[in-house]
Amino acid sequence: MEVTLYDGKGRPVAYIADDGESSIYLWNGHAVAYLVGENLYGWNGKHLGWFSGGVLHDLRGYCVGSVGEKSSSALYAEPAKYAKYAKYGKYGRSGAHARPGLKSGYSNVPLDDFLKEGAVGKI
Repeated sequence: MEVTLYDGKGRPVAYIADDGESSIYLWNGHAVAYLVGENLYGWNGKHLGWFSGGVLHDLRGYCVGSVGEKSSSALYAEPAKYAKYAKYGKYGRSGAHARPGLKSGYSNVPLDDFLKEGAVGKI
């Protein structure tokens, strides 16, 4: 089952695919990140943050997105999903950063921009 990820304003931005790799796709069909346990990695191998308790946190510990049940905002309806593009090969993963204390406040970086930091190729 695919899980929708919402930004801090309740807008659906991305989803975790049911593909056995916990790949994260933007609504436009591009795979940009994936989960390894609680660690969030970009397709480019960069450690982006953590997915803990249904909430995505950046490297400073701020929230950047969440599943619907954890959103503090009213949720917008999900648009139709584009077909998934073929995935690029994953780059080697960098070491995970030390995990800071996780905060409840939201980052100033929008969720789509945050996830695009891990993209490979044109989006």
